[in-house]
Amino acid sequence: MERTLDRINWPQDLKKLSIAEMYDLAAEIRQVLVESVAACGGHLAANLGVVELTIALHYVFDAPRDKIIWDVGHQSYTHKILTGRKDRMSGLRQFGGISGFPKYEESPYDAFNTGHSSTSISAALGLALARDIQKQNHAVVAVTGDGAMTGGMTYEALNHGGQQGCDLIVILNDNEMSISRNVGAMSSYLNRLRTDPNYNRTKEEVESALARIPGIGPNIARAAGRLKDTVKYLMVPGMLFEELGFHYIGPVNGHQLEVLIQVLTNARRMKGPILIHTITEKGRGYEPARQNPDVFHGVGPFNPDTGVQFPKSLKTYTEVFGEYMCEAASKDERIVAITAAMTSGTGLSKFARSYPQRFFDVGICEEHAVTLAAGMARAGLKPVVSIYSTFLQRAFDQIIHDVALQNLPVVFAVDRAGLVGEDGPTHHGVFDLSYLRPIPNLTIMAPSNENELADMMHTALATDSPVAVRYPRGAGEGVAVTRKRTVLPIGQPQVLAAGSDLALIAVGRAVSLAREAAALLTDRGLSVELVNARFIKPLNDGFIHNIATCFTRIVTLEDNAVLAGFGSALLEQLSQQAFHGDVLCIGIPDEFVEQGRVEILLELLNMEAESIVERIVGRWPELAGRITLELRKLGQS
Repeated sequence: MERTLDRINWPQDLKKLSIAEMYDLAAEIRQVLVESVAACGGHLAANLGVVELTIALHYVFDAPRDKIIWDVGHQSYTHKILTGRKDRMSGLRQFGGISGFPKYEESPYDAFNTGHSSTSISAALGLALARDIQKQNHAVVAVTGDGAMTGGMTYEALNHGGQQGCDLIVILNDNEMSISRNVGAMSSYLNRLRTDPNYNRTKEEVESALARIPGIGPNIARAAGRLKDTVKYLMVPGMLFEELGFHYIGPVNGHQLEVLIQVLTNARRMKGPILIHTITEKGRGYEPARQNPDVFHGVGPFNPDTGVQFPKSLKTYTEVFGEYMCEAASKDERIVAITAAMTSGTGLSKFARSYPQRFFDVGICEEHAVTLAAGMARAGLKPVVSIYSTFLQRAFDQIIHDVALQNLPVVFAVDRAGLVGEDGPTHHGVFDLSYLRPIPNLTIMAPSNENELADMMHTALATDSPVAVRYPRGAGEGVAVTRKRTVLPIGQPQVLAAGSDLALIAVGRAVSLAREAAALLTDRGLSVELVNARFIKPLNDGFIHNIATCFTRIVTLEDNAVLAGFGSALLEQLSQQAFHGDVLCIGIPDEFVEQGRVEILLELLNMEAESIVERIVGRWPELAGRITLELRKLGQS
């Protein structure tokens, strides 16, 4: 039997459907979403919640002529299905497949590339202003979420958009969740709009009521601005948005297609900035995701029949961090934890339950999180700010101005550092060493295994200045975390194996790659000094002097951008030692890396062990001769 979805190849095909058929289509799309994400992993709960809203958007608007911008874009899977990519969903987030986020290079229906929160209204306003300057005539729609409403950039854009007064439609998709449950005054405000019947009125109803009061009449009602404003403040929903210059419509049931289509059709005809407040249910149509929307926000492959994720063999670095934080907090009441809408993602859920008075989820406000920590540190607490590497980029100024300049003991737990895999270029944490390293007073560490992460956190909390500990996404090396914690000597590396032909110095997750490459080189008869740098900043002067004296061939290996990364730091230090040898820096090249499993991406970048060996031998051809000689000796013996 043919599905309704089989008849939909492009958005224009939706206009041929009845409302009943569109509801059938919504159910079929949800089935595709569950099957696709179960196989590939991805963002499920948010996508399940916006199926009807996406259908209504493409039914009313004429994309790609009309521009639809998705905030973050982790809820754009239905949009992809409806815009010619339904047959590619099996390759979602895979190498060579379609992205998990909007990507203009992938389809003209993706009007703007997104991946981070709270950017859509700014981008949409830019597109709308460009449209007006060029005297074009099309609609611009930004679909944002209530989670994004915790981010300051949203209000900067709303403030400017209301001031400009141009035609712009903002859809606030309100599902009460971002990744972790929403926090803050805006969440409470939106909750009142959802639940208080006194708020569930329109501005027109209030004005109409005033006009019907005997002795006032329509003319006097229009003149009674102050009275009307007073009544509006008490009764009209969305007054915050009205005061910012947006015409507020809602709340609207985001799963009722008839209502959505009518509201969107009316909004398209209206002039000026409009905000439509829709209420949706995260995880709708799939009970495991509906019951646990935070778990199914971003999920790995799972059994679609049960919703159970496939088991992991090893603890993740994130889990080790979370366990350490609970252990440390039990011994020191000054330790507090701060995150930006990532309680579960950063491994702090248990900490939040155990120490609710010392845990702070500030919403999607990385800048605020850092300066909040600075204030706490100034008052004598030991704040730990846990933020993904790619999101910490947003707080660069606050790290410099509010933390480092005052030399405050704030600890940055930089999760998801390095290549993160299927989330792709918007989420690869490959720039943190480059943007953190120039900051004075800041110590930077990267663990090579789980136990070292715990020791580094212990060291960071014992340091009276700012420290960043960066660690990768996913499972560790399988190293047991011991009970006894060690304070590491600041700047001191760890020599894992002595050698004489070359020094191979690696940081963080790259240490395991270096170990594999060193083993291959040793098997070929070369003597390799293998070093776990542990510290990116500062670098121990004695160690630098030693390698400058003992080696003419040095290789650095990191899962950060080569530009301004660890290799650059070593080169800068060596330049002060009158080093006359040669250094090969291996890391992420000067380009954005696509999505795919980390193992595939390492091969693509020539950063897996075999390619590292080839690059070393290619750099120093005399080593190839040495290897050939050693192989001959082995053959003769």
